[in-house]
Amino acid sequence: MHKTILWKLVAGCMLAMCCSRVQMLAQSQAATSTIAKAEASISAERIKEQDKFISDDLLEGRYPGLRGGELAAKYIATQFALEGLKPAGDNGSYFQQVNFVGMKVEPEKTTFVLEPKNGEALTLKFGDDFVVMNQTLTETTTIDAPIVFVGYGADAPEFQWNDYAGVDVKGKIILCIVGDPPSDDPKFFAGKALTYYGRWTYKFEQAARLGAVGALVIHRTDLASYGWDVVKHSNSGERTFLRDDANPRLQAASWIHLEVARKLFAMSGLDLDREFAAAGTRGFKAVELPVRLKATVTSTVRKFQSPNVVAMLLGASKVDQAVLYTAHYDHLGFVPGMAGDNIYNGAADNGTGVAMILEMARAWAESGLKLPHSVIFAAVTAEEQGLLGSEYLGQHPPVPASQIALDINYDMLLPVGVQQEINVTGAERSSFFPEVQATAKRFGLAIVPDPFPEAGSYYRSDHFSLSRVGIPAFSVDAGTLYEGHDRAWGVAQEKDYNEHHYHDFSDNFDPAWDFTGDAKLMRFGMDLGWQVIHLPKTIEWNKGDEFEAARLKSEGK
Repeated sequence: MHKTILWKLVAGCMLAMCCSRVQMLAQSQAATSTIAKAEASISAERIKEQDKFISDDLLEGRYPGLRGGELAAKYIATQFALEGLKPAGDNGSYFQQVNFVGMKVEPEKTTFVLEPKNGEALTLKFGDDFVVMNQTLTETTTIDAPIVFVGYGADAPEFQWNDYAGVDVKGKIILCIVGDPPSDDPKFFAGKALTYYGRWTYKFEQAARLGAVGALVIHRTDLASYGWDVVKHSNSGERTFLRDDANPRLQAASWIHLEVARKLFAMSGLDLDREFAAAGTRGFKAVELPVRLKATVTSTVRKFQSPNVVAMLLGASKVDQAVLYTAHYDHLGFVPGMAGDNIYNGAADNGTGVAMILEMARAWAESGLKLPHSVIFAAVTAEEQGLLGSEYLGQHPPVPASQIALDINYDMLLPVGVQQEINVTGAERSSFFPEVQATAKRFGLAIVPDPFPEAGSYYRSDHFSLSRVGIPAFSVDAGTLYEGHDRAWGVAQEKDYNEHHYHDFSDNFDPAWDFTGDAKLMRFGMDLGWQVIHLPKTIEWNKGDEFEAARLKSEGK
């Protein structure tokens, strides 16, 4: 009797569980069918029309703080509003206003002199020998300080490496080499690939954190992956800084030409080649040189605002596990008074990315999906000025950084056909990578590695700003293989754009462009986002990754 009752109870429970699972499966299949319909609604033609407007002459190259940039921001906000997305900016608006300061060095009033303890001083020429920016955002700063050679200027505890060990650089000028310590071991400074320790931005930041007043980064073309002319031109115009950044800053954030460094070492009785070799060994010790930098840096200062445009679809959970989609909307503006085409329209860079996230927002909003977690969209400003808009977004996210599971970024995807390959460098650094791999396979997209890992491309797009605060993040980039073409054709398309249109007046909208592939990459990103907001737990960086500590800190661990 008791056994019969017990078996009936067990059978009843099993039946209930079975029914529950069938119900859950049916709900899951219905939801999957719904997301598939939402993905299918993504239109290449709508992306094309959005790009056409975003890159129109009316928007004057979308420079931050100028009329064209403001028009672009207002247009994007209007598109979000029309789709019913919730404002996620300041004071109930779509705009997250960012305070900037533009700094333009006045070469005729800026001087750099290397003065040795013994011997003749060497006066450097702005542009040819050095470039400099005053990060303290003042009109004039004067420096008279000793120079300390700190090798590669890296403090990397995970590699048991500290170029600053045993030396005090407070109030001094650090001299360092661009790039990472040389390595063929993927587990030591990532082998041939560039880590963030090799980026000039890190070297300036670390020097400032340790109290230095200035930094001289030695340029070498093979280590930097670009020539001196890039350094010269990039630092000859206005450079933009976050006004309210609380991080320490340098009075003189500088680059010097390799031949200037050679003369500087010779003044100190040292040989540049020997010092470079020594800096790449574990036995290296920082050394103060018998040379001082005497400098005056004078700049024109311009204060302005430019907004990130941020919107979201709210999820049901109070503790979020949001997915974030980003793309920068700014470009290089225009050249007043120039004859002919004087507008940097940026149709590919990054009219494509903006058009894509606008269409993505529409597809999510009109899907009717019930979301367990939020979906956030951010069109960020001042990417061309050094990822500044996304840096501010990372420091002031619409929900806590610990509650953003993943950022997917879109930047400059040439609309020349249907991609058969993607590059998602950085995705492999997180627990979500198996899902990325499986989804790519389902979409017929082969994942290819970064073709130039030594250039450190992961640190040069807006996803990096989110990574720095612990949010797993990567960009979706195209490979070079397209449907109906061989690889040589894809390589030629990329080469032509990079050599003739990138950051040039000719990056204009082309009516013949084919946005079918960009629509495919939108569906891929939407599918990933759907998976993210349904994961049983949030995404984490792989154990030991350089961004793991920031993630754990954001989670209070």
